[in-house]
Amino acid sequence: MSPVQPARDLALAVIRAVNTDDAYANLLLPARLRRSGLGTADAALATELTYGTLRRSGYYDRIIELASGRPIAKIDPPVRDILRLGAHQLLSMRVAPHAAVNEAVQQAKASGKRSATGFVNGVLRSIARVDREEWQHRVLGDAADDADHLAVLHSHPRWVIDALRDVLELDDASSELIYLLEADNAPPKVGVVALPGLADRDADLGPLPHSEFSPLGAVLSGGDPFTVAAVRDGRARVQDEGSQLAALALSRARPIEAGERWLDMCAGPGGKAALLAAEAHAGGAHLTANEVVPARARLVRGALDALPGEPEVVEGDGRRYAAEPETFDRVLLDAPCTGLGALRRRPEARWRKQPADVEQLVPLQRELFDAAVAALKPGGVLAYVTCSPHVAETREVVADGLARHPRLRSLDTPAVLDEVTGGALSRAAAGDAVQLWPHRHGTDGMFIALLEKTA
Repeated sequence: MSPVQPARDLALAVIRAVNTDDAYANLLLPARLRRSGLGTADAALATELTYGTLRRSGYYDRIIELASGRPIAKIDPPVRDILRLGAHQLLSMRVAPHAAVNEAVQQAKASGKRSATGFVNGVLRSIARVDREEWQHRVLGDAADDADHLAVLHSHPRWVIDALRDVLELDDASSELIYLLEADNAPPKVGVVALPGLADRDADLGPLPHSEFSPLGAVLSGGDPFTVAAVRDGRARVQDEGSQLAALALSRARPIEAGERWLDMCAGPGGKAALLAAEAHAGGAHLTANEVVPARARLVRGALDALPGEPEVVEGDGRRYAAEPETFDRVLLDAPCTGLGALRRRPEARWRKQPADVEQLVPLQRELFDAAVAALKPGGVLAYVTCSPHVAETREVVADGLARHPRLRSLDTPAVLDEVTGGALSRAAAGDAVQLWPHRHGTDGMFIALLEKTA
């Protein structure tokens, strides 16, 4: 038998780390690729194998159950991941069946699961004997209703389907649900932002196409972003355009006055903090970046290392800023959330999160919101941001906050972002807030609400 491709072994290692150690694929995979020495083509293959398998694993699990005659939970986890990777090659890629099966068998042997090689061989050969359309027909035949049909076909948990439909219905757009689910399963473009004062979009990112909305952004169609000199030396950063707009909504909500103090309350891993620090320095303001998790705080320090103005990084629970009343002119609260707006970029999140996470996160989001309002100076601006469109984490947190804080009022966030984008952003208004969507805007599903504390 031929040896296993290095790209396939790397993909399996990342998938195993995601499923056993709760690793994040979007953080682990780029680091492994840089250490691997793989060429461009093999790196692209490893990326497709990793993200594609993680995104579609719910669908593949149903097929593996039918092909093996076993519940997926009864299959040994390392073997389960090998089967998922093999199923992705057989069902979603143009890989010769004998090559996909043989490599999976080799991986079963290499992982110390020699006794499972016959099982892996049999299951994948069973899958390969049936064409893709017939597997889809068989799997969908078990769907209980329309939502279950969508959950199986587009490989999303049922509760996520329901939550996304609920948000779209608020805008009378439930017919867009299928397009949103398809967008979640498509590889996102790689966005790059030129940090003001360090890089110029035209001069440093000139060969790249400009972003559609961000005045500082460009788009990488593929390949390693570290081949771009400005990214390699820290003057430009990889950042989704939705995150760029979230930071720019706060920094450009009004002209900056020299001496302003800004706070990024939940700054990890530091992407928005870097853009805010650059914007703050250009206007004579100063940023403090807070992060509660030490490992993420180290990432923030790394992200801000090359920034001028010596932005401050501190570790601690953001809720403690309730004890520092009326200190900051602008506060970014990028609240911990379920991440349902970033499922294309964090493919494992859809399987890792549960409805109970929403119930646990909402009280925390409200407490952080209260602390942010307390820390805001009279006349100051708060940006409440999540990478989730879930109603409970977005509109309801803001509505609840406005009801409990009489000195708080909504600002016209769509109008602010119209100024930032030159009017290019359409169909994003959610009342006074903005809701971005992967299928409409090509960005992560960011929710952005600007609020002002009156004097």
